[in-house]
Amino acid sequence: MEIDDVLSEYFEFVMLSHRWGKGEPLLLDVQGKSIYDLGGTDGEAKLQMFCILALRRNFQWVWSDTCCIDKDSSAELQEAIGSMFSWYHWSSLTIVHLSDVFDAASLIGSDWFTRGWTLQELLASHTVLFYKHDWSLYSKGDAVNHKTDPVLLEELQNATGIAKQHLTNFSPGMDDARSRLHWASGRRTTRPEDLAYSLFGIFQVHLPIIYGECTPKALGRLLAEIISHSGDVSVLDWVGEASSFNSCFPVDLVPYQTVPHFQPISGDPAGRNDLDVEKALK
Repeated sequence: MEIDDVLSEYFEFVMLSHRWGKGEPLLLDVQGKSIYDLGGTDGEAKLQMFCILALRRNFQWVWSDTCCIDKDSSAELQEAIGSMFSWYHWSSLTIVHLSDVFDAASLIGSDWFTRGWTLQELLASHTVLFYKHDWSLYSKGDAVNHKTDPVLLEELQNATGIAKQHLTNFSPGMDDARSRLHWASGRRTTRPEDLAYSLFGIFQVHLPIIYGECTPKALGRLLAEIISHSGDVSVLDWVGEASSFNSCFPVDLVPYQTVPHFQPISGDPAGRNDLDVEKALK
């Protein structure tokens, strides 16, 4: 085996995707410690089980958004949010813990499918395994990748409204922006601005993270970026409350729950169905 192959295999890593709960350990809680010596909070127990599962699958490295980011550093937080999609994309495995799924009846009712950040975690990851509340594998047998399980893939499509081809082979960018906004329209986040920030990786945009700016401004900056770079004016096809940032944009993602009235227009920003986009963005 080549040295490069040995090194690549050694540094393969596993990502955790989950719904934040009680007692989640932060960076300061784990720094310089063995995670197996931590106390007994639900969050610490979750982190321990995550690491144990990764070890059982012969991985040496893991990453969790609870304790692998210094959230007191604005620079590190900016970098982490900007890199998150890539980290999940390049991981060897993403372990999804569904804390509210107690049997194998269905994934659809899980709160995990209503959260903003988990959308990019699902789309970015090539290999995903779902675990129930008790950390038993969601499907029977020793599955390697639930995205290759036809039955479970059907469940994922029903739970998310995202076509199977996007679930298994998603490319970040601005193609068919209206559909991507539709996927996110029924989701919510704890911090209001994260409604927009959690989509930066999906649309492959790099914008400043400014907590405190409020949802309309964060979302407005994202929508303006999409239009100016892609020329896709289908994002202007909505009905509802207008944003204080710009009346051309909605105040939140809820209006995108409806199917667009016309087909997305992308490509050269010059061909925009006679719409003065520059004027709209002022």
